[in-house]
Amino acid sequence: MNINPASSRRKMTDLNVKPADTTIAEVRRSRTSGIDRALQILDFLQKVERPATAYEIARHIGAPLSTIYVIVDDLVEKDLLGRQENGLIWLGPRLYHYGLTYARSLDLLTIATEEMHELAAASGETIQICGRDADHMVVLAMAEGSDHFQVTSRVGTRSPLNWTASGRLLVGHLPEAERRVLFERCATASPTGRAEIDVNVLAASSVAALEQGLSIQAGESDFSVACIAAPIRDTQGACRATISIVVPDIKVKQKDPDLIALVKASARRIESRLGWRPGRA
Repeated sequence: MNINPASSRRKMTDLNVKPADTTIAEVRRSRTSGIDRALQILDFLQKVERPATAYEIARHIGAPLSTIYVIVDDLVEKDLLGRQENGLIWLGPRLYHYGLTYARSLDLLTIATEEMHELAAASGETIQICGRDADHMVVLAMAEGSDHFQVTSRVGTRSPLNWTASGRLLVGHLPEAERRVLFERCATASPTGRAEIDVNVLAASSVAALEQGLSIQAGESDFSVACIAAPIRDTQGACRATISIVVPDIKVKQKDPDLIALVKASARRIESRLGWRPGRA
């Protein structure tokens, strides 16, 4: 059989696809996929706020059960996840230590937490520091008041932005078009059926509340529960977080102590301590 050397060399050249580079790319894709799956697992557990089975996790994120088993085992081994005696999967202790280290590095949260405890002592009520996580408001810190009023939301609780006084403040500085798109996407009915879901109303009320430095909601997310929130704004006027008083709705307008005045004063002190108030009344 006759073999054309030139043809043979040409075929070998055509097959020169730099196998080493391809292998690196494949490894990178595999690594990214593994990281993505791990984050999907962690995000799911954060969202449902309870332990879950590997099957439930796999079904929710659309991954093969065998893949989830492998990733979960690896994360459990590294203490990023924990496996309970009944086999349910939950967040691991290593995440808690990461969170503590991160929290200590945040001047805003450190100062706001100090003011939160001062406000709890002055008002006798439950105080929360809240921030924004995409389409949700999240409770970042909480101090219970002396009257031991029972509040369902705890640190880490996430609520749709339209359900809460803090949620509206946290987006009040955004451009109108962005606020509208945001509320069109995330505004949902609350358990009480009283939370505002009209995009036009939400877009307007959020900026108005920020300008007033105050947002109040009563019975919108929980029956008979009210929230009096004030924004913590940076030098550009953006709402970086909120400080709020959570009370029975009958206390919203009380004057002894004046809860509205107290929470607004606390927000101003936080801004001042962070150097965010110069040039702003």
